[in-house]
Amino acid sequence: MTSISTQTHFKTIENTPPTFKVAAKESKSYVHFVAGGVGGLIGAVCTSPLDVVKTRLQSTFYQQAMGASNLHKRGFIFGHFMETGKLLMRINQVEGFRAYFKGLGPNLVGVIPARSINFFTYGNGKKMYTELNYGKETAAVHLVSAATAGIVTATATNPIWVIKTRLQLQGNGINRYKGSLDCLLHILREEGIKGLYKGMSASYLGVAEGTIQWVIYENLKRRWSVPKEQIQYNERLIGGKTIQDWAGHLGAAATSKFVAACIAYPHEVIRTRLRQPAENGIIKYTGLWQCLRLVAKEEGIAALYGGMTAHLLRVVPNAAIMFFCYEAIVQKFGH
Repeated sequence: MTSISTQTHFKTIENTPPTFKVAAKESKSYVHFVAGGVGGLIGAVCTSPLDVVKTRLQSTFYQQAMGASNLHKRGFIFGHFMETGKLLMRINQVEGFRAYFKGLGPNLVGVIPARSINFFTYGNGKKMYTELNYGKETAAVHLVSAATAGIVTATATNPIWVIKTRLQLQGNGINRYKGSLDCLLHILREEGIKGLYKGMSASYLGVAEGTIQWVIYENLKRRWSVPKEQIQYNERLIGGKTIQDWAGHLGAAATSKFVAACIAYPHEVIRTRLRQPAENGIIKYTGLWQCLRLVAKEEGIAALYGGMTAHLLRVVPNAAIMFFCYEAIVQKFGH
């Protein structure tokens, strides 16, 4: 009796008209907004220490003190692991455990709406572009949807990331701002509204990373999920999905972020440099291409990958946590 009802349930889902499915998703589209925010919140808190390390290794303020310019002498990959571990220990010894969470306030203020906006825009954009594509959800639809979500998110949240970057660069004798509000007022007073949009060009360049990630994630999630017709009737389900499904989601999120981050990483360094405060009243980096050329000329191509190890150690588990929370919440409340 159970087998017959289960088969009937799957057939009902398969035979459901597309318009009904869309309407069902529309009725609870807010769940994607909430799920994205919660996933971003948990991921950001768990990986905050590595975010601080990554930001410092990307900037010029800590490279001389930490000897980051000698990366090539120790080997590129090994050197990055050494710098990451050394800075993690140094922060705790010199500034205390709380320093691992510098900039977490504005980071959370940015992450929660950023992830909410991104997931919400992506989901609705995918639906809209699928309809324009005659009901076919293709890789091109995923790509355009991800690019749209990335541009909207970057534009809306750039001021928050500028403040977060400035706060994370404090320490080791550099203490210019008392907090997020003080940092905001300083920027407005000394640099004007434009100061809050420093690094915007690099942020738009970084949209490519999110786009690549979404396309790979969608593809891998589909490949690594168990087809409904292959689910055993006595198999244990968690939240309506098999353990293999959840493992596939985690693997897809981590893999897609790793690949995307490796491809697009230099924009992270450029963005951090553009958001740095002026040194002795002089703004060293004035634009995307100027910054790229100057860093490559003065420090070499390797400098464009400063902090990459800390970045990957942070964003890969962060993506896995965030997407897992997102999928779990949508699965629980979105249907």
